[in-house]
Amino acid sequence: MLSARSATTLLSFATAVLGANFSLVQDYSGNGFFDGWDFYGNYDNLTNGDVTYVNQTNATNLAYVNAGGQAIIKVDNTSFVPYNEKRDSVRITSKDYFETGTIWVIDAAHLPFGCSVWPSIWTKGNNWPTNGEIDIIEGVNLMTYNQMALHTQSGCLAANGTNETGEQGGGDCSTSAGCTVIEKTANSYGEAFATNGGGVWATQFDTSGIYIWFWGRANVPASVTTATDSIDISSWGAPSASWPASSCSIPEFFGAQQLVIDITLCGDWAGVSSIYAATCTDTATNACYLDNVINNGTSQYANAYFEINYIRAFGANSSVVVDSSGSAVGTSAAGSTATATGAGASASTTSGAADPTARALWLAYTVGVVSVLSWVVL
Repeated sequence: MLSARSATTLLSFATAVLGANFSLVQDYSGNGFFDGWDFYGNYDNLTNGDVTYVNQTNATNLAYVNAGGQAIIKVDNTSFVPYNEKRDSVRITSKDYFETGTIWVIDAAHLPFGCSVWPSIWTKGNNWPTNGEIDIIEGVNLMTYNQMALHTQSGCLAANGTNETGEQGGGDCSTSAGCTVIEKTANSYGEAFATNGGGVWATQFDTSGIYIWFWGRANVPASVTTATDSIDISSWGAPSASWPASSCSIPEFFGAQQLVIDITLCGDWAGVSSIYAATCTDTATNACYLDNVINNGTSQYANAYFEINYIRAFGANSSVVVDSSGSAVGTSAAGSTATATGAGASASTTSGAADPTARALWLAYTVGVVSVLSWVVL
């Protein structure tokens, strides 16, 4: 028998299922991939990592589209870095914000990995962290699995007994770790992810909840691989991670979200001695920095790069794409904004920077997706 909470959760998801088809509202791919993003251009003042995020002018060799049309975002692995200095890297933030009613699909062939490496693809609200954070892809050092999370103000909880395939961690999304889910599907991170051809994530940001699916390359459903103008989510099955609105009111804890892609080094997660030693073995003080960041870094960071085939946003309606003020903006399938979003660009450069310790308190690796069919069958 379903509990009252389960029944409420099922009803809210069933309501969302009625809109199982979503239309393309933004496409970051090909030669125009970087047109829709702003470069941070500052040191890592959010997670205390040992990197300087370069501006677009200085990112020529760190953020580019390769001959195969894939977006490469990487850590500098050619420069000699003296002791006490930081290594160059990239953080980019989408000019556009996306309201509830959005599906983000991320197709990647390679994720950054290696000792000291801490990559993430995540989202944030304009008033960060008050308006919520969704961590879609995140891992550190030589971890072998992806970790997802939500970060919110107090009052948003992970529901018990949700239909998800991942392993639920902490249930309070306002704690420093957030409400996390560990991916249990094989080859979701690290060397194995790359060896097996990469994979695809889909994240549903909806009033009914927040849900994340992951498929390794061999198991990506046809409804995803053929999705260009629209996408149908009704046959996807149980998500890896699920945060239904029954225990976390999405409109209350999340505003419109920007996408963020970054790679930092060491810092508040990868650089913690016990976490670093767990996969990189060296237990010496400051080993993360001393063993990797300084000197030439050529071998250490050979795999510290994203190789992204595309990121697409699909919406229940065309008004899900907004600027930082919440005003709808026109978009094109080429990945660039048809209407200037200067306010959004400004926000992406400054939001979160005012409180460097806040990000550390909001680290989390989560976001989930609830299966329509599985709940309907139940």
